[in-house]
Amino acid sequence: MVSPKLKRSLPPALSSPPSSPHKAKKLKLLAAHSLASPFPGFPHPTAQEAGEVHAILSTEHPQFAKKQPLPEDGNNAARTCGSVPNVLESLIGTILSQNTSAKNSTAAKRSLDANFGHNNFDAIAKAPKAEVVEAIRMGGLANKKAGVIQKVLKEVHERHGSYSLQHLAGIVESEGKGKETDSGHVVSDEAAMQELVSYDGVGPKTASCVLLFCLGRASFPVDTHVFRLSKLLGWVPAKADRVTAQAHLDLQIPQELKYRLHVLMIAHGRRCKGCKTSGSKAPCPLKTWLKERQGVKDEELQELVLKAEEADAEE
Repeated sequence: MVSPKLKRSLPPALSSPPSSPHKAKKLKLLAAHSLASPFPGFPHPTAQEAGEVHAILSTEHPQFAKKQPLPEDGNNAARTCGSVPNVLESLIGTILSQNTSAKNSTAAKRSLDANFGHNNFDAIAKAPKAEVVEAIRMGGLANKKAGVIQKVLKEVHERHGSYSLQHLAGIVESEGKGKETDSGHVVSDEAAMQELVSYDGVGPKTASCVLLFCLGRASFPVDTHVFRLSKLLGWVPAKADRVTAQAHLDLQIPQELKYRLHVLMIAHGRRCKGCKTSGSKAPCPLKTWLKERQGVKDEELQELVLKAEEADAEE
């Protein structure tokens, strides 16, 4: 059940939970973890630990140690993973970025725009699925992603009467133009997350990316790299999966560090050879920190790397 507090901040279309059992399960899980960790009593990461890791990764990857920007106007058609001001476009771009490289997802987004027109959501929603699949084929998992994108577009239109989620950014659409709402109508982080995950095929990680990169909110998406490094650092219990890891870390990571730490952990996860495999001899500043500051012994560190590697393989 949606809490009274959340119900007050939800758009009218979400005042009652969706009837689909799968949607209801997602919303129930999200509501249960919005204020309490799925791992009560698990103390890591502390604010100090998060700050120390942030400092280490900022030194290691200074080009990624930037403050959270707001999406800029311009050539947004070439962007994916949520970094655009249009919320629905951000959601589609994030769906396209799943389980593929930035290069491939960007190519898929450009192809989608070339075939249907930039942000021509009506054309995408009403096109034969095979045409959408062909347009985004280079992005991988095209059949699945095309189905999710078309279903989301249709659901958005059914709920709101237009292909727009700008109300989540505190903007209302009127005659093709947007204007800011009064401050009293700004949708809370919790309500924005609740609406996004209520759409079929949209999970907490995808929704969190939209909050972080499009809406400029403090959110902590957990992708493959972040999950593996969180296992290595001992920031989540061994039994955590990516959904519960995100729920836990979003409560534990200080608000002001969420954007930079997320970006830095992805950068490190992609580039560092020293923490990817248990037998690697390559240096890793996080492994050094675990030994020198956390007192982790070599054999324990090898076990942590192995567990992180196994978690990565399972995903």
